Order: sequence, then C-alpha cells, then structure tokens
Amino acid sequence: MKVSIPISGYDPTAILGCNDAYLKKIQEQYNIIVAMRNEHIYLKGDEDDVKAAAKEIKIKLKKTPSQLDTHQRITDVEEKDPSCVTTPKKLVTAKSSGQAEYLKAVENNDIVISIGPAGTGKTYLGVAKAVSYLMAKKVERIILTRPAVEAGESLGFLPGAIEEKVDPYLRPLYDALNDFLPYDRLKKYINMKSIEVAPLAYMRGRTLNDSFIILDEAQNTTSMQMKMFLTRMGWRSKVVVTGDITQIDLPTNVFSGLIEIQHLLKDVKGIQFIYLSEKDVVRHRLVQKIIKAYETKNTS
Repeated sequence: MKVSIPISGYDPTAILGCNDAYLKKIQEQYNIIVAMRNEHIYLKGDEDDVKAAAKEIKIKLKKTPSQLDTHQRITDVEEKDPSCVTTPKKLVTAKSSGQAEYLKAVENNDIVISIGPAGTGKTYLGVAKAVSYLMAKKVERIILTRPAVEAGESLGFLPGAIEEKVDPYLRPLYDALNDFLPYDRLKKYINMKSIEVAPLAYMRGRTLNDSFIILDEAQNTTSMQMKMFLTRMGWRSKVVVTGDITQIDLPTNVFSGLIEIQHLLKDVKGIQFIYLSEKDVVRHRLVQKIIKAYETKNTS
C-alpha cells in the first residue's frame, strides 16, 4: 500500500527532526518505507502498517507549528539570546566569548568583518546566521562567495570546465549549508536561486538587495576585488566578510584587500571588525596549540 501525506504550510524541521530522525523512527517502528519529497511524506508497505503510521504522522502534524509560527519562534529566540542561532537541522550556540561577540555584531551591523585563524567558526557561524535569516524571512536569498585563489596551483592547468575547476574552492561553503539544511530543502533553495554559491568574479556588475551575503577566505582578495564586492551591497542586505590574514595565498607582490580594509573602514559607522584568536578555536584541542606555535614563530 502507498500513502502520500502533504506537509506544505508546516515547519518541516519540527516534523522530520534532526537528520530526518522522526521519519527513520516511523520506518523502523512500522517496518515500512518512508521518504520525504516535494513537501510530501510518502509511506509504502503493508496496508495495516501504513495506515497506523499515517495516523501517527497526522496526529503529529496537528501538534506541529506552522511555518509562520516557526519564523516568529526563530526571531524570538535570537532576539532574546543573540549567541544562539536556530537552523532547520540544529540549534547553534557560541562556544566562546569571541564567537558570542561575533554573532551579536552580525545582528547589530550591516557589515561585519571577522578575522581569525582556522577553526574559530568564522564561516560556520556566518552561514548559520544566514540560514536563520532566510528561514525567518528577514532576507530573500543567501549568497556565498569565495575568491578562486589556490595555494601553488593555477586553475588553467586543472582539468574540466570552469564549474568543475572552482568547485573544490566552494565545497566548504556547501558543507556548511549541509550542516544546517536537509538535503532536499537545500537542493530546492539552490534551484530556486534562494541560495547561491559562486566564485567572487561572478559578483561583478550586480546589485544585491534583500540578501545575506558572505565573502569567505577574504584574505585572498585583491584591493580591487574587495572594493568590487563591498559595493555590490544593496538595500535591506547584510554582509559578512571572513578571513585569516596569516594564510594569504596571493602572489607576494599583491596586497590583500582584507588587510587594507582594516585601515580604510575601521571608523565607518555600521561596519564592525571582530577579531578571533586561538581561544575561540572549536576544533581538536591540538589545533589551538598549533595556531599558538605558529603565532609565536611569526612574532619571534
């Protein structure tokens, strides 16, 4: 027997659970096949089992908040505690005072520049905040971008079309999105252009209104690229720039745009700089020690 249950108008996260945990529970409990596609839950299996499972799901739907309720809930949670970020797959919380300051800065400023070493959550928290803004309908789309600058290699010598060549440099952004959005919803948003992941060069000539825009690996932008990016910002948009000025892959004779704006824009109202350190690293404990060792080397 096959049954289709529409869930449009509901908050899918509240129904599906983290990583579709609820659907997996139903599948195991009733020994049926359960799948989610195009805002429908599909059940397949023995007639009695499918009917019992469908009944339980429909009861759950009655207790599930609507999407409108969810948008308001996200807004309420983050207004009460800006160090918390609500996304469809998980609740993200700041794990250090630096990260809490970073999230608060994003809430209170149109442009935030976050500078710090690897593992401090610059990109991860920025993407989480972008997803929460999209879910709460504070913006209409998310735009994630990176300069396609690589350490020691040239894109021209790599095999494949331009999309295949730049994909490795954009992959970390997709990885972050996958942490916060179920696969089907992420795919849908990308197809609808509600989420866009693209190389920095693709931003030229555009004006980005009603958007949450993140420039990652900004230490690898030139002065002109940084100017081009920052001037894409349109009305009702928010911009987050992240980078690590200790890991610049530009040619030695090219000055980093991220380093330059620290001096150019430090006194501009509405722009806040956040500096994270090894104390904010949330990866393996040895990463903190490695970063500290390199800092000591560079200052000795």
